[in-house]
Amino acid sequence: MPDMKKLSRAEQKARRPTQILDAAFEEFLERGYVATRVEDIANRIGVTKGTIYVYFETKEQLFEAMIRHISVPFEDLLASAHELKGTAAARLERLIELVYNRIVEDRQLRELMKFVIAEGSRFPQIVDRHHEAFIDPLDRHVQSLIDEGVKHGEFRPMPAAFADAVVAPAIAFLVFKLIFDDRRILDKTTYLKAHLDLVFNGLLV
Repeated sequence: MPDMKKLSRAEQKARRPTQILDAAFEEFLERGYVATRVEDIANRIGVTKGTIYVYFETKEQLFEAMIRHISVPFEDLLASAHELKGTAAARLERLIELVYNRIVEDRQLRELMKFVIAEGSRFPQIVDRHHEAFIDPLDRHVQSLIDEGVKHGEFRPMPAAFADAVVAPAIAFLVFKLIFDDRRILDKTTYLKAHLDLVFNGLLV
């Protein structure tokens, strides 16, 4: 990130919301929602508490904006998924690989998931909106690929042709990383190969 002191005032102002959201993520992660004060976030980036409120009216609004900010890779992944070419099977395989490379390996997203698990019960509406905005579109795209494959005779119909079941091993890998971090090693390459083998041996005609 560029040195804010070397930027013009206009450039600093343009970058300020992102800077605040990044600082908020680290503070919420470190202290939890209840213990984090807006002053803590302001101090992390060297601004006053009033500066934070210029961009975000309440702490809860800041919290929701932070979740959206950290979740941008989901949007990027979906955009990339729509650009994939080939058969339904080829596109599904590539999409699963992208999930591992862009989502599972993203440190901020892993930490966000841990945080949402721990704190999400306080803000069910925010968590639901996050799921609707970022998770549901990806889930629907996976299902559309499966449905297309079934229609064209590449895949068998239900019960294997179910998006949540197809993606579930990636979620299990992510949870393993959340629990053990680097204390226990689960080789991603081997795990991904096993995941793809299970999926396509279940789906392919």
